[in-house]
Amino acid sequence: MSREQERIRKKLEKNPVAECNKIQKRFYPGLFSKFAGVKDPRHQSYIDYSAKTMLGSLYYKCIGGLSSMQEMTRKFNDEKVVGNLYTFLGEHEQEYLPHGVTVNEFLERLDPEELEKIQKDIVYSMVRRKTFEQAKVLKKWQVIVDATELDEGYKQKNENYLSRCYNRGEKTEFTKYHRSVLEAKIYFENNLVCSIASETIENSDEYVNKSDEEVKQDCESKAFVRLAEKIKKKFPRLPIVITADGLYVTQRVLQICKEYHWDYIIRYKEGRASSIAEEYRSLPEKETVGTDIEYQNQILFQDFDVNLIYYKEKRIVKGRGKETEFAWVTNIEITKNNARKIVKAGRNRWKIENQGFNRQKHWQGNIGHAYSWDERAQKNHYLMEQIADFMKQLYEYFYLEKNEIKKLQKNISSELLASFGRQLTETEDIEAKLHKADLN
Repeated sequence: MSREQERIRKKLEKNPVAECNKIQKRFYPGLFSKFAGVKDPRHQSYIDYSAKTMLGSLYYKCIGGLSSMQEMTRKFNDEKVVGNLYTFLGEHEQEYLPHGVTVNEFLERLDPEELEKIQKDIVYSMVRRKTFEQAKVLKKWQVIVDATELDEGYKQKNENYLSRCYNRGEKTEFTKYHRSVLEAKIYFENNLVCSIASETIENSDEYVNKSDEEVKQDCESKAFVRLAEKIKKKFPRLPIVITADGLYVTQRVLQICKEYHWDYIIRYKEGRASSIAEEYRSLPEKETVGTDIEYQNQILFQDFDVNLIYYKEKRIVKGRGKETEFAWVTNIEITKNNARKIVKAGRNRWKIENQGFNRQKHWQGNIGHAYSWDERAQKNHYLMEQIADFMKQLYEYFYLEKNEIKKLQKNISSELLASFGRQLTETEDIEAKLHKADLN
């Protein structure tokens, strides 16, 4: 790297939050006006902070990776932070930003559909861009579905928490409570995944006496029906290919995909829907692509003809060769020309765990923390985490990576937070004027 390049890099790293703001304004300039436009549930005669300020404070709390509302209140008490964040939001500066308790009280009353509308608009804005066209799988947008557990503890914070009994029937029997969510993310390549819809897995008495595995399957399956309906309602004409784990190889899921005109690529494990593997093995010949892909179309599974593809991944681990086999069920007709594209799409499923849940739990946020005991507030916190995290992903790829700035994942949020209170001396710190490197 030349001295000039090194000098440019140091200049670029001067104020991370300013650069993050520029990326946000480049890709979704209407974010703060959308915050201002939500249906405010409060009586307008008795408010100290606008809806934009409330949601903007929450947004920057997520950008900074703050792990509690108490920490937000403490960190946002600095005069420079207050001044800068009001400037970013385009709001008249007040002495303080709203207290964490005040924000939570607002979120308890705000309909989560207001943030879901913003979430929907972000997705539409991205799919309309030529920037992400290369992410399509056979001309369709890949939507990855998976569930994760959020807050867990010995107290039932509200009636919607799921319960799990341990050591049932023994003297040491105890119960733990948890929240879970079924998440759908649209894949934009380059490790970019954007939440397209979220559905909480709600508590229900019918699952109380069932095993943990049965609870996961039954609850997650029912949540998928609601999630799919939500996606279809929001994006009725969006061409979609669903990607999910082996839990979703069911007649109900395949029927939904058929009704909604969606394609699917679902991870297949022979322990589930064993008839598929049995019929596949009974076939005298299979189609192959190279030495690592084997497939066959039109295998009968209940009322459906499905297509099955196997892939053998070879890696070198500690100097020794290791082979791992993967399989997927799909309604896409497999050919020698598209087989590798289907395999690549199937392997993308893990990105919802890595670029989605793992980063939001451990690296870039704390979705496992209950910021409120109120169910509605919890949903709003989760939705804002999804909005902010996607903006941060755009910043990581289109600013950090494009400018060859290397940072550890765990440091990105903390460095953004640290920059909230830096002195802003130039107009370009606020406005969406991009460095040349951003435009590449």
